[in-house]
Amino acid sequence: MEQVAAQHNRGFKVAVLGAAGGIGQPLSLLMKLNPMVTELSCFDVAPVTPGVAADLSHCSSNAKCFGYTGEDLGKAVKDCQLVVIPAGVPRKPGMTRDDLFNTNASIVATLIDACAKNCPKAMLLIISNPVNSTVPIASAVLKKHGVYDPRKLLGVTTLDVVRARTFVSQAKGLDVNKVKVTVIGGHAGTTIVPLLSQVDPTMKFEDSERDALTHRIMFGGDEVVKAKAGGGSATLSMAYAGAEMAGSVLRALNGEKGVTECSFVESTVTDAKFFSSPVTLGKEGVDTVHGYGTVNAYEQKLIDDMLPDLKAQADKGFEWAKEKGY
Repeated sequence: MEQVAAQHNRGFKVAVLGAAGGIGQPLSLLMKLNPMVTELSCFDVAPVTPGVAADLSHCSSNAKCFGYTGEDLGKAVKDCQLVVIPAGVPRKPGMTRDDLFNTNASIVATLIDACAKNCPKAMLLIISNPVNSTVPIASAVLKKHGVYDPRKLLGVTTLDVVRARTFVSQAKGLDVNKVKVTVIGGHAGTTIVPLLSQVDPTMKFEDSERDALTHRIMFGGDEVVKAKAGGGSATLSMAYAGAEMAGSVLRALNGEKGVTECSFVESTVTDAKFFSSPVTLGKEGVDTVHGYGTVNAYEQKLIDDMLPDLKAQADKGFEWAKEKGY
């Protein structure tokens, strides 16, 4: 009986890389509160990071917190089972996610390099934008080290799903906890395709309402960037979504069956090398990558129109990695 109890309460060592930033701090707080986390490792280049960990350590939850900065990246990720990466520079008004490319590409490559050396079997969740390019870069770095496992590298597109569920439930006056929306494609502008024809519970949308909701889900990030007027991009909602995805990964690692989330993974669903669609998670990461099912003509056109962009954004990542010797 005791063995069964231990099985159900398995603790995990989790790292948040970029833990002192706008996403990193609230994400670290949410991970500290997750009962499956027994050790939380907070890394950031900002000198305040050990202070962030000290602050978190006073919260009355079971996870022990450690803060790392500077040269201690390897130590921070050593033997982690899950690493969540929100590190990078945020968007300002007028910037696309692609404008962040050069800075964030280098940051992600450095962090993944340390993971490849110090926690090669860890689940890696990439939040750093542009996700459509940073996930391919991460795959190239892992391949260079001979530790790439497509089941363990996931781009976090959960915020698109969170937004879709929120906006649809508000539009229809429903309880958000009972609304499910599948969002596929990528994680930038028009590459984000919400499948409103598949919403559960089934509901009808007038064309104008469908168009407005689709646009708002695609460009929800811009809504926040504009509202913050130069003060950054979505941080709190992104931290919430990142913690939701991390929680699902931990539940699956812990043996829970049937955990399914949309995520940006290596895929054969389309001819794009990486694509976000529903995936079922298991003890070794992604168990099954699902297709996106039956879509209507409107959604199919959105998919067809955006696929060249999605592929080009991945290629940009692969080309950058090749230039840098990965």
